[in-house]
Amino acid sequence: MGNNSRNSQKVDKEIVDLLVNIGVSRKTAKTLTYLSQVEETISRTIEEDTRLRQPEVSTALKELRGRGWIEKEDIRKEGKGRPIHSYKMVVPFDRAVKTLVKEKKGEITEMQNTIKRLRELVR
Repeated sequence: MGNNSRNSQKVDKEIVDLLVNIGVSRKTAKTLTYLSQVEETISRTIEEDTRLRQPEVSTALKELRGRGWIEKEDIRKEGKGRPIHSYKMVVPFDRAVKTLVKEKKGEITEMQNTIKRLRELVR
């Protein structure tokens, strides 16, 4: 692996770690970060490249779809076996991160107000 790839992996790991530190599940953080770097992919590829198990990827994809950040497209329906779906980001990664940060800032403000009120009540 080249040095550029190693640096990219370090940055990806740091992004995932920071997302986890603000309360995003590791599986969702890894999946979101991975999807931000590919145009379109299938869940099996996400599993292999992120080293997440199928149920973890499915849960993360469901959460990201629920937020409207990714979309799913059927690419194989007929025949035996499970259908195959492709996934791609429909919201820029930086916008998704800004949304997460805004949510966390709101939670912090709410917690600060709760602490302030609690202090008032116990004086």
